[in-house]
Amino acid sequence: MGRYIGPKTKIARKFGEAIFGADRILERRNFPPGQHGLARKRKKVSEYGQQLNEKQKAKCTYGLLEKQFSRTYEQAARMGGITGENLLKLLECRLDNVVYRLGIAPTRAAARQLVSHCHICVNGNVVNIPSYSLKAGDIVSVREKSKSLEVITASLSGASRSRYAWLEWDGAAMAGKFLQRPEREEIPENIKEQLIVELYSK
Repeated sequence: MGRYIGPKTKIARKFGEAIFGADRILERRNFPPGQHGLARKRKKVSEYGQQLNEKQKAKCTYGLLEKQFSRTYEQAARMGGITGENLLKLLECRLDNVVYRLGIAPTRAAARQLVSHCHICVNGNVVNIPSYSLKAGDIVSVREKSKSLEVITASLSGASRSRYAWLEWDGAAMAGKFLQRPEREEIPENIKEQLIVELYSK
């Protein structure tokens, strides 16, 4: 599967937000990349441009490609309720995202790699599918032989690791419990999901 492996700062500068975490370069150069970056910053963006920008930002934040993102949107639309909120809830239920939220990996990209390389278990069984959707009560743990991996121990020892009400962490067992799908106010990402819904409704 094709995936962007270029400089993350360039993507963050495009959206004007540190979507991949703290970025010193973004702080110094808070305008879009490229020869005409400053000119593009001053240009007024159309309504369609704003909607497209928001969708692209959500895709980059969660590390999805177009086809995968559109399938997730279709699933959210079938669920009933507020489609935009359903979309974000489904994205947060992905295994790679939960591994990142639990603090097992420092970034979503690192979490995706840990899952793909069979370092993560769900309910005691190794799962190597980053898009695996978790259900309430699922236990996400580090595989026994992977508990000493430097990337995992370094990430778990980080003092800045956040806690989320919809996740429960057991440090001794290196395992977390997925309690429920998060509510919109429990999702910290700065994404205007209504713009995404408007884009797909065209």
